[in-house]
Amino acid sequence: MPDIREKAQHIVVLMMENRSFDHMLGGLKAAIPAVDGLTGTETNPDTKGAPVQVTPTADYQSDLQDDPGHHYPDVDIQLFDGTPGGTPGMQGFVHAYFNKTGDVKKSHNIMKYFAPDQLPVLTTLAQRYVLFNRWFSSIPGPTLCNRAFAHFGTSFGNTGMSVNYVGRKSVYQRMVEAGHTSKLYYYNQASSTLGLTFLLMDQPALFGTFAQFANDCKSGNLPQYSFLEPNYKDGDDLANDQHPDNDVRAGDDFIGTVYNMLRSSPAWPNTVFLIVYDEHGGIYDHVPPPALDPAHPDGNTDKETGFKFDRLGVRVPAILVSPWVPRGTIVDGRVFEHASIPATVTNLFIDPNYKDRTAREQAADTFLDLLSLDTMRDDAFHFAVGNSASPHVPASSRIEVIPVPQAGPARPDRPMSDLLKEHVQHMHEAEITLPPSQQTGIDITKLKTVRDAGDYIGKVTAILHPQATAGGGAR
Repeated sequence: MPDIREKAQHIVVLMMENRSFDHMLGGLKAAIPAVDGLTGTETNPDTKGAPVQVTPTADYQSDLQDDPGHHYPDVDIQLFDGTPGGTPGMQGFVHAYFNKTGDVKKSHNIMKYFAPDQLPVLTTLAQRYVLFNRWFSSIPGPTLCNRAFAHFGTSFGNTGMSVNYVGRKSVYQRMVEAGHTSKLYYYNQASSTLGLTFLLMDQPALFGTFAQFANDCKSGNLPQYSFLEPNYKDGDDLANDQHPDNDVRAGDDFIGTVYNMLRSSPAWPNTVFLIVYDEHGGIYDHVPPPALDPAHPDGNTDKETGFKFDRLGVRVPAILVSPWVPRGTIVDGRVFEHASIPATVTNLFIDPNYKDRTAREQAADTFLDLLSLDTMRDDAFHFAVGNSASPHVPASSRIEVIPVPQAGPARPDRPMSDLLKEHVQHMHEAEITLPPSQQTGIDITKLKTVRDAGDYIGKVTAILHPQATAGGGAR
């Protein structure tokens, strides 16, 4: 039987944006009862007291034009609906979205979910590889603090969008210092890296673009640990991060593109691919987030909210892909969170007893035991994606080809989302530390559209990371 170090020579993590488990995968329960998804009878009350039932009628785009609240106060309403304490009732999602939209009818959209056939890539991978019933975001809060747990095993006491991460080495730094290889691949310069601009400035060699990832897959020269960021904005390429209100089809296509690249890579026999979402984005899920074991404290208290980091955030989709996992595995009865990512990487490549990390990360469950087969699977299939970076199979091939619905046209002239506004602000904070001769001189208060954000982010990234190519895999 091959050793785990033979099965898992490369770990690749793709972290998508702002969708809950039930919203994306809850519909699988009808065909696979072991999936802790939706029965179709779950409800939340609206502001008039009427029960709003979940429905498999989610649109790929337009349901959530008003970005659902997902900062700590919003999530507190979603979980406890004004009565905090004890086990979350998960009854405040419609109320919280009404606070965002001011419209009773629109507030009902937060209870919609996708039918499995709407997301052929995500649901196929969930059915044919490993699906986690209990992977939770690390914090009941927004993007950056949750992503920090994937990078550092902690958010340094932040429950918001702060990027002041000091005093703890990232998993990428740990890997390099231990003599291993690691890289963060952002999509392209106009999308850049999210929340890690400070690391891009200090250690640019840790970063690459999606075009480089494509080349590394083709050659089989993948780092031992890779972290992929999707495209966060419409431009020459569609936004494919699935953050509301970007087209969800583009994200499903992107996941399929990455799978195709890895499946056709010489590195496939030794590669583990994890698809996970950073947080739920304010969208309904029925499973109450659990409390954390007090024996392994995070050691922080948020000064603004008083949150003690003693419970997890809302559940998110997570799928593990490897030729060494049994087909159709459903992981139940175990709790995972984003600290499980650096814990797994560090335990495998560096040392299970590595001490320079939080007690919470050390206690986080890891997932490589799921690679339990004695013989590598040889089944093969291919997603018919639209991303031109994807390898293609010959028409004469007998490999199963799975159709993937294509997204509509890019809409770069729509207003920036809250996430893009934060992204612009963080890039500006990095830019103003540069010598005046290197700064763009752009007034970010005048940036209004997705196109404006991409143009500015791309210019700053070109200064911070000039060795990166601008390509990202055109559609």
